[in-house]
Amino acid sequence: MRYFSLFVLLLSLSCSAQLRFEVLDYDFGLLESYDDRFVDIKVTNVGVKKEYILSVKKQSEVVYIAPSDRIGPDSALYLRFQVNPSAKGNFSYVIDVFTSDKASATRIHLSGSMNEVPSDNLSAFTACPDFSDRPAGKDQKFDLTVITIDADSRKALEKSTVSFLQNGAPVWMKVTDKEGKIVEDAAIGFSYFYAIHDGYFPEELGAYINFNRHEVIIPMRRGPVEITPSPDLVTSTSDTSIEIILDDQLQQEVSTSTTEIPVELSTLDEDDFSTTHFKPVNVVFILDVSSSMRQSEKMELMKYSLFQLIDMLRPEDKMGIVTYATDTRVLLSSTSGADKESIKEQVTALKASGMTAGGDGIKLGYKEAMKSYVKDGVNQIIVITDGAFNRSSDDYKKYIRKYRRKGINMSVVGIRNSDNDADEMIESARLGGGNYVPIFKLVDAQNNLKQEIRAIAFRK
Repeated sequence: MRYFSLFVLLLSLSCSAQLRFEVLDYDFGLLESYDDRFVDIKVTNVGVKKEYILSVKKQSEVVYIAPSDRIGPDSALYLRFQVNPSAKGNFSYVIDVFTSDKASATRIHLSGSMNEVPSDNLSAFTACPDFSDRPAGKDQKFDLTVITIDADSRKALEKSTVSFLQNGAPVWMKVTDKEGKIVEDAAIGFSYFYAIHDGYFPEELGAYINFNRHEVIIPMRRGPVEITPSPDLVTSTSDTSIEIILDDQLQQEVSTSTTEIPVELSTLDEDDFSTTHFKPVNVVFILDVSSSMRQSEKMELMKYSLFQLIDMLRPEDKMGIVTYATDTRVLLSSTSGADKESIKEQVTALKASGMTAGGDGIKLGYKEAMKSYVKDGVNQIIVITDGAFNRSSDDYKKYIRKYRRKGINMSVVGIRNSDNDADEMIESARLGGGNYVPIFKLVDAQNNLKQEIRAIAFRK
């Protein structure tokens, strides 16, 4: 009878669990040596009394932190777990979290596969996780508050239009309330904000957001003209390739591309990319994914500009991607413009890390473009970088001359680059028979790359 009573007691404790774990099974997928390897798991107290994290039983290759061991009623905290596999290949870890609301542990399963373990910086690889770091893997939702204010008076601005982007793709567009606020669902990660208000200059802001950093304030400066959102400035939750359309007044602030637009091309609608007027395009993008691209929203601008172009591609067009940092690799072999989702998946997954080996990237890009060469079409490589790309690559100009004679030209897109780097980009683009295309703002990212492709593919 005593054992039966004990069983009933334990069963009742188990059934009355007040802490809810948002995730119990998490797959990191395939991880490179430079990838983030931690996940935040939300634990919510749905009860009426304070509960506690008592202990965590785990393998030595897993470390974790928590902001507190106490969770008040109707509140939550996040447990951050970082995996440190010691060898390549698949990994699987089981973690038991003991809490005050029940007798048995809550079991969490973390799995994935390590493509490569770094050999030169093991201390950083095994370092304890920090809540200021960026989380790995899938999106995790929380309430985000965005506030627009007058930069001088600091007063809230009602009816500001704010667009929210992540990974280069628009997520939502909302209008601020009487308190200048928007409270909307968001995912942990680096984010890009674009705000417009009557009588103010547009403002752009990049910020990393998470459950501790969930409020973003956008100061706005008064302008000489009123800038209002176009009626076409819309988003849709069912389409991740939505364009943000900006009105003609805003275009006055755009950094102009050095692309020369033929007179006949200027008479066409800027969204016209029909086979009647434009040749088939074989383009290979050579993308700088070195660590400097993590700064100043550069990666977001690059991804957004690529998404705009991908949406424009036709089935007869081909697109490939080569990336360079410490090493170079073919991220995407030549793919038809009809397979937009496959191309976008590769762009979405881009991460910045490592040194710069731009010259090697150019060489590999030319070879990829040659493999998918299109007769009676346009064959082009386009380097996208934030700075000089010829480090440790003294002979890259030989390749530019060589492949230009074979009918493959090169353009260079500068993402928030310095004036000194712009001079070198212009020189290299001219050597390659292409153009220098600057991107400093979101509106540049929306239009400049698309117009470069239209200009080089136009049937003159």
